[in-house]
Amino acid sequence: MRLSSLTLAAAGAALLAPTTPPDDPPPAQEESEVRVEADVSAADLLSKVSGCDAVSQGRYRSDSGTPATIPVCGAQDVVFWKADMDIDCDGQATDHCNSRTDPHFSDATAFQQSDGRQLSAERLPYIVVPTPSAIWDYRAHGVRGGSVAAVVYGDQVRYAVVGDVGPRDIIGEASYAAAKALGIPPDPRTGGTASGVTYIVFKNSRVTPIEDPAAAVAAGERLAREFVDGE
Repeated sequence: MRLSSLTLAAAGAALLAPTTPPDDPPPAQEESEVRVEADVSAADLLSKVSGCDAVSQGRYRSDSGTPATIPVCGAQDVVFWKADMDIDCDGQATDHCNSRTDPHFSDATAFQQSDGRQLSAERLPYIVVPTPSAIWDYRAHGVRGGSVAAVVYGDQVRYAVVGDVGPRDIIGEASYAAAKALGIPPDPRTGGTASGVTYIVFKNSRVTPIEDPAAAVAAGERLAREFVDGE
């Protein structure tokens, strides 16, 4: 209704306005002044990790008791794997991540905030890497706490940090906040997804402080663009 009233008022004003020609319109802005570079898409990233040059010495399970079929793959600037997503709720106890909501809850994460406190799985998008073993040692591939990761699910890309370590033989886990950002059910008991998640970690990257999600997004967008545009 408001739009109709404004439209009628504008039409009436146009009929009553003087008929002198208007001033020359302002010059059009150059395309470079108004163009905004598009974010890197899920398709862009997935096209760069379509193959696999395995850097792990073996393969991982997606869950306890399942076959070990998942390699860690490498490229010039990244390591990546394609797996499921289990929900990590460890670290600070919050409304959705605590010993009541998560039977496997731990009040510690492998890496800590700049103030020494544990990370918050409910607030910070982070991914989990396996504990170093003969299968793969993330530290030997430029990965550490705070390394930047792009997590792809369907047509969505979200940026996170490496925030925790998990079992030696299982891969495919991320925080409550990371799952929620991707539209994956984040409940630590019943959430997650059985497949379709690609984890891309940028080598030798680091967010400081680790608990700053905006810094992870800014760094992730830059690194993803460099990765996609690289040869």
